[in-house]
Amino acid sequence: MATIQGAIPRDANGVPITTTGCEVYKSLNIDASNTTKQSPIFTVTGSVEVLGLWGIVTTALSSNITAAFWQFNDQTATPDISLATGTTLSSFAVGSLLTRKSLVSVALTGNNASAAAVVDPVAATAPGYFMPFALVQKTAGVLSQIEFVYTSTNTPATGVIKFGVRWLPLSEDGNVVAV
Repeated sequence: MATIQGAIPRDANGVPITTTGCEVYKSLNIDASNTTKQSPIFTVTGSVEVLGLWGIVTTALSSNITAAFWQFNDQTATPDISLATGTTLSSFAVGSLLTRKSLVSVALTGNNASAAAVVDPVAATAPGYFMPFALVQKTAGVLSQIEFVYTSTNTPATGVIKFGVRWLPLSEDGNVVAV
């Protein structure tokens, strides 16, 4: 089995919590200049189950950041991970939360930290806060990446989002690493 690079969450006593999968993080500068930008954040090898996909704003976002969504790019096709019409993230404050908590046909959820919020799962019957899904790398080892896509009319947009993914390997070579 392949070596997996990722963090395992720990409880208050420092004991690994192994039922929730591995976690990998990537900080991304938001810097599109009057365009739509596709930014690779994680590379997937083999087959994996994604238990959670999220972002936390660590530097406030500028205005005019729209149509934000996640996609899976295999260098030929780009199937959506969340609805491609996207979500507006204009002027999101530090601490704001972006999540994929529903099906691919639903836009990512953006909760601006400019006010306190209680964020429920998509429905009372949801498996949890995050909606799990599987990703399969394109055959023959072709580069397959989770990308964050957004549009900005600023020249340039500004801000930083720290993305996280919680995952489990499904195949022997299943792995997720930050780009």
